[in-house]
Amino acid sequence: MSIVIGGMIGLGKTSVADLLKAYFQHKGIESKVFYEAVDDNPILPLYYQLTPEELDAKRIPFLLQLFFLNKRFKTVKECINWKNPVYTIQDRSIYEDWYFAYVNKNLGRISDLEFKIYEELVDNMLEELDQLPKKAPDLMVYLKGSFDTVIDRIMARGRSFEINPELKEYYFEVWKGYDEWVMNHYNASDVFMIDMDVTDVVNNEADAKKVCRDIETKLNEILYTAKAHIG
Repeated sequence: MSIVIGGMIGLGKTSVADLLKAYFQHKGIESKVFYEAVDDNPILPLYYQLTPEELDAKRIPFLLQLFFLNKRFKTVKECINWKNPVYTIQDRSIYEDWYFAYVNKNLGRISDLEFKIYEELVDNMLEELDQLPKKAPDLMVYLKGSFDTVIDRIMARGRSFEINPELKEYYFEVWKGYDEWVMNHYNASDVFMIDMDVTDVVNNEADAKKVCRDIETKLNEILYTAKAHIG
């Protein structure tokens, strides 16, 4: 089964992915995590550090969206073709990339023409994936939280290129529409929401165990429903 971990920047997608892998491993269930391309991303620091004028001149937001889209397309294919694990776990999905591109268009960082080209490329990629047996995930685990929690978590993890105070407006623009997009526009899979305002999977072992158990229960429900439908 395929799981994607979605949600706002800083809320703990990678931490939840790692927890799930360790949880399944402890139970003797093989899984593999496909991480978001952050540390080896040459464009991301520029996106956060350059001035608006430099971003515009170099078209960095558009390049960043293409970079992520290409990496996630490759990840989806790897997940589909991976033979061994019972579970594949993706750190953010190709579907969420569209939302980030949309926000950047609304902010004027991506032009209407660039967004049109981006959407056509996404459509082409998804058409290619349609030829494969199972492109969509079985479950999105969506991490949601208040804007204060988002900022606190971003500051706490301390990636230097993310903690510029001037980025707060950008984070707010992404945050304010994320829940609405997931609830009303995302339809690739079931969604399991975790309230990160009251959940700390890094520092609270009870929270970490509960999240893993709840996700496993949801996956079993999806599997049971699918088998019942086939039968």
